[in-house]
Formats: sequence, C-alpha cells, structure tokens
Amino acid sequence: MCKWLIGINVLFFIIQLVSTQQTPVRGEDGLPEMDPFGNVIVQTTQPFTEALELNARKVMDGQVWRLLTYAFLHDTQAIMHILFNMLFLWWFGSDVEDLYGSKEFLAVYLVAAVLGGVAFTATYWAGVSQHFLCIGASGAVTTILVICALHYPSRIILMWFLPVPIWLFVLFQVGQDLFGFLSGHAGRTAVTVHLAGAAFGFFYHQKQWRLLTLVSGFRGWQRQRSRPRLRVYHEDAPQPVSVAAPPQSPDVDEHLEARMDAVLEKVKRSGMNSLTDSERQILVRASEVFKRRRT
Repeated sequence: MCKWLIGINVLFFIIQLVSTQQTPVRGEDGLPEMDPFGNVIVQTTQPFTEALELNARKVMDGQVWRLLTYAFLHDTQAIMHILFNMLFLWWFGSDVEDLYGSKEFLAVYLVAAVLGGVAFTATYWAGVSQHFLCIGASGAVTTILVICALHYPSRIILMWFLPVPIWLFVLFQVGQDLFGFLSGHAGRTAVTVHLAGAAFGFFYHQKQWRLLTLVSGFRGWQRQRSRPRLRVYHEDAPQPVSVAAPPQSPDVDEHLEARMDAVLEKVKRSGMNSLTDSERQILVRASEVFKRRRT
C-alpha cells in the first residue's frame, strides 16, 4: 500500500507539472504588460491543483472532496516538498503497514488526511489562521511517523548524518509545529495539519483503535437496528424465545489462541518482519478478543 500511495502522489505531481499554464498579463489596450527590465509579465495557473487543493472557503461552499484530495498534491516549485514526504512515508510507513496490514494502514492514512483538512479549515474559519489554501501529504505522514515512533521508540535514525532516536526526532517536529501555532510564526507551513495528524496518531496507538473494526461494528449495529426482532412461540412453552446469534464456542477461542501461539513462536524465531498479512491479522484479532474479555 505504501508503494501505491507513493505512486499516486508522484502521478499527481506529474499532472500538476504538465497542466501548469503561463499566460501573459495584458493591459487595457490588450498588449502584454512589461516589467521595468522589459520582460513580459506572465500569470501562472494550475487548473489541476486548483481543482483539488484544500481551499477552506470552497470547502464551506460544499466542495468537501478537498478535505482529502489536497493530501495528494505538492508544491511544484519546491521538489523537496514531495521528496521528503515520500521518503518518510516509505521509511516509516512500511513498518506501520507490516504491523496493521494494508487495509488498516490505508484507512489510517486517509482518515489522518481528512482530519488534517478539517483542522486546517476549522482554524481558518475560527480566525486563528489567515491561510486558506493548503496542499501536501505531511499531515498523514506525521500520523504514520508518530505511530512508528510509539511502536519503536528505541530506533535510531540519521538526521543530517547524526544518529538520533526516533522519539526525539518526532518530539522536535511536533514541538516545532506547536511553537509555530502558538506564536503565530508558522509561515507558509500548515502546522495545524501536522498537529492534527500527530494527535490522531498518538490516540490511535494509545487507545488501540482499529478503524476497520469500528466500521464493521457500526455496519453490524445498523443491520440489527433495521432488522425486526424475531420470536418463536411454542404451544408447550408459552414464553416467547428471542432468536439471537449463539454465543461463541469455547473451541473458537481455543483455535484462535493456538494460531496466535504459532504466530508468536514465529516472531520469536524470525522477528515481526517475517509475518504475513494474515498472521498479523491473527495478532490484531486476538488482541481485540482479549481486550473484550478484560472489559
């Protein structure tokens, strides 16, 4: 999934580049205007970017798709913008995807992007920020970075060729964004998007959220609400009996525990990177079962 996300971001970046148009600015007489050095003044337009960028004013007019699409666009005048975002997504996203599986990883990434867009729009309309345009994947990438750091706090990364613990790097980045937000000196950086992504990543890890589990649980609740309760009546038993799903068999739990033990044994022998997506899902499902037992 990391490769797909990086590929989509690069594809969008190429479309942004090729769709850029430059037209001369014309005066009232219809002739191109000139600067003091005799050069024609041109106006640059990017229709593809303008259609998908996060514009807080247009979001409030109903163009809600911008809360997500902005995260696949980058500044065509600064190649480092997309380069660093994609490098961070590859370095840290691969580990997070291995932990949670491709589908859950994609859900986390997309939800983080939307939450960043909502935070950016809210701060503009609250008068906290004067900026109403935003592009970039850094909010969603920040979520992935925070989750990775919480799972592997002792990991060492190279920052300008200096070994730094990943938790210190994340703390520095979040602290820098927080200072820029509180002081109002963030410049052109959308620090609210970064902070929203960091907060979502922190609570996702601490609360042990699973987005796909929440969605499936909500759908099941909706089906139960829409389906009338069935009752069976027998003449020899005057009390009606509710038809409900049978309780889970102890054999099912034992089977899950046996599979979990096998997966843990494989982790002990070969490490987490040796697990397949299905084996990681077994660990996630077992975690949810044990969590329900504790509650």
